[in-house]
Amino acid sequence: MAQLNYQVLKDSSYDGYVLENAPEKVMQFGEGNFLRAFVDYFFDLANEKAGFNGKVVLVQPIAQGLTDLINRQEGLYPLYLRGSEKGKKVDEKRVISCVSRCINPYGEWDKVLELARSPELEIIVSNTTEAGIVHETESRFDQEPPISFPAKLTRVLYERWKAGRKGLIILSCELIDNNGKELLRCVKQYIDDWKLEPAFKEWVEKENVFCSTLVDRIVPGRIRDPKEVEALAAANGYEDPLTDVGEVFGFWAIEGPEGLEDRLPFKKAGVPVTVVQDVTPYKKRKVRILNGAHTGFVLGAYLAGFDIVRDCMENDTIRGFMNRMLEEEVIPTLPLDKKDLEEFAAAVQDRFNNPFVNHELMSISLNSTSKWRARNMPTFLDYVKEKGKLPPFLTMSLAAYIAFYSSDLQALDEKGLHARRPKGNEYVINDDRWALEFFWNHRKDTPEELVHAVLTNEQMWGQDLSKVPELEEATVKNLKLIREKGALAAYASCL
Repeated sequence: MAQLNYQVLKDSSYDGYVLENAPEKVMQFGEGNFLRAFVDYFFDLANEKAGFNGKVVLVQPIAQGLTDLINRQEGLYPLYLRGSEKGKKVDEKRVISCVSRCINPYGEWDKVLELARSPELEIIVSNTTEAGIVHETESRFDQEPPISFPAKLTRVLYERWKAGRKGLIILSCELIDNNGKELLRCVKQYIDDWKLEPAFKEWVEKENVFCSTLVDRIVPGRIRDPKEVEALAAANGYEDPLTDVGEVFGFWAIEGPEGLEDRLPFKKAGVPVTVVQDVTPYKKRKVRILNGAHTGFVLGAYLAGFDIVRDCMENDTIRGFMNRMLEEEVIPTLPLDKKDLEEFAAAVQDRFNNPFVNHELMSISLNSTSKWRARNMPTFLDYVKEKGKLPPFLTMSLAAYIAFYSSDLQALDEKGLHARRPKGNEYVINDDRWALEFFWNHRKDTPEELVHAVLTNEQMWGQDLSKVPELEEATVKNLKLIREKGALAAYASCL
């Protein structure tokens, strides 16, 4: 069977939007599943709906990658957006045609620099993993290419400055705080290291816009079931090893100055991409609602006998527990428009109810000590401060955390802390070693002793939580309820 390219696509039955030729306006460092299902999807829609008329050139960030495969397919690939939207199953296919080609800089560095000099280039996008935005001293100006991504970017910008071209919009998608600001800091450090011209440094700072961004879409990536791959190939009329899969929900917040929204094609296209002066509130929204919901209910749900998130959303008690935690405790403490927050929370239930993803509770439970501290404790403390009382759902969630880490402990070894579900199977808790050792050492405590030890452990929480009025008594009561009646009954007691 033929592999996808423009001629094969024309010969197939596909009748969707396709743009075969357009100026190369975007340089993208990264050719993996996430960027192709997220950023390139938005650019593809901008071509169709906003007349952006721009192609994206992918740059392979490491020596091994997808360059040859992407170029054999002339940049084309199908994207399937799958999930649940307003309670209805969604499975939509779109052939992405905004990619023109891919460059492997480890052998074609001259092509990267040639693109850097292009008058048609407007935007640089990157997602080089959390470890990608680093400054290291091994990168040199004369390397082809320099080692780190910020060093490569410095060379690209220098080449553009020497050619007398205008500055660029640089959109950093790496999952670190202030990703755009950190990228600019690294670039400026290389300018100093390499003793480049002061005028170039001034041009970098004044003529280019380094944007911190927040990305939000779950991207499972390729389809793994061989039978489904075979069936899709038969239905499409071509093979495609680049097929990508993402969830239906997608949101991109870009931090930038006034006027940037008009320079980008997304607003006109009507896609969920917004330019804001500060992405911090949107990160807080994601961490406290999306991530906080996960951490808030999964540990108790696992003790209640559930294994995947979707099944939890089909249970009235667990779904109700999560929704009321979000509606009554999380949303009131966040600094964004209430309607916006309610819509985001409603989308969370759809995302958790994705019929195409079996998201295991045990995978979410990894490192729950630091997760509860980062995702749930800030909401808990804000609620106490604002309302002058304990938030019942988050207080129960804290007790469920303690119950999960102390349920019929069996052993502690190199794999982790072995525990047992009530009347169920053994499970292995994975977390920082000191946290596992803490619960193992307190395995013989009474509920009162254990709760006091947990709440007063400042290594866990950065403070003594036993000082929160009535928290210790409430947590002991909740822990006993979970152990005696079960986690599902304990969750139901909050409703």
